[in-house]
Amino acid sequence: MSLRLRYVAGVSPAKWLRAWADRRPELPLEATRVEQGEQLADLLAGDADVAFVRLPIDDEGLHVIPLWEEVPVAVLPKDHAYADAEALTLADLVDEPRAPEQDDPAMTVELVAAGTGWAMLPHGVARLHHRRDVVATPVADAAPTRIALVWRVERDDADIQEFVGVVRGRTSRSSRGGAPDASGGGARDDGRKRGGSARPAPATSGQGGRGTRGRGASTGGSHRTGGSGRRKGGKRR
Repeated sequence: MSLRLRYVAGVSPAKWLRAWADRRPELPLEATRVEQGEQLADLLAGDADVAFVRLPIDDEGLHVIPLWEEVPVAVLPKDHAYADAEALTLADLVDEPRAPEQDDPAMTVELVAAGTGWAMLPHGVARLHHRRDVVATPVADAAPTRIALVWRVERDDADIQEFVGVVRGRTSRSSRGGAPDASGGGARDDGRKRGGSARPAPATSGQGGRGTRGRGASTGGSHRTGGSGRRKGGKRR
C-alpha cells in the first residue's frame, strides 16, 4: 500500500518525499510527474490520492489548497535583442512573434531556440527545460500562475490530512494530535470546496522596482523584479 502523488512540471516534491518518509515509513509516497493537460486524470480516476496541479482547474468534487504563485517568464532565443534585459513588460513583447505553443513545454522551448518566436512559461517550467541557446526573463506585469494541492472529497482521510500537514509545515505532533497549525487554523485542513475558499500562502510573484540591463533569469530561482527591460541600442520596431 502507498500514498499516490501526482505533480506537474515546475513542482519539486523532494522535500515532502523526505519528510513523509521520516514520518510515515510504513506508507511509502509514490510520486509521478504528469503533463499539465492530464494533471487531474489519475486523481479523478482513483489512480492517485493527491496532486500538485497548476490552476485554474474544474474543482467539482475536489478539495483545493492554493500554495504559491509562479513568476511568469519570457523564453527568448539567446541572440534576441531582449536577451540581456533583466525584466520585461507585456508592452515590450506585444509586437514580437510568439513561438507555436506545444503541449510539451520542452518542444515549445525547442521552437523558441529555433527562432520561431518567444514563449511565456512559469519560471519553474522554463528552468526545468533550460537550454544554453535560450534565456528566460521575468515579465513584470504578466499574471502569475499558481500551484495548488488537491484531493478528492470522497478520499479525505487521516493519511491525506497528514500529507496536507507535511506540505503546510505542521509538525508530526500537531498533525496527529489535533493542535492548531502555525497559521492558527485547526489540524484538519479541508482546503477549498466548490463554492468556498482557502487561505492562500504568501505569493512569490516578481514585483519590485525598475529593471536594469543584465542577464535574464535563465537558470536561477524566483526573481522579485519589475519594470521594463531595454534592448541593446534601443527598442526595435
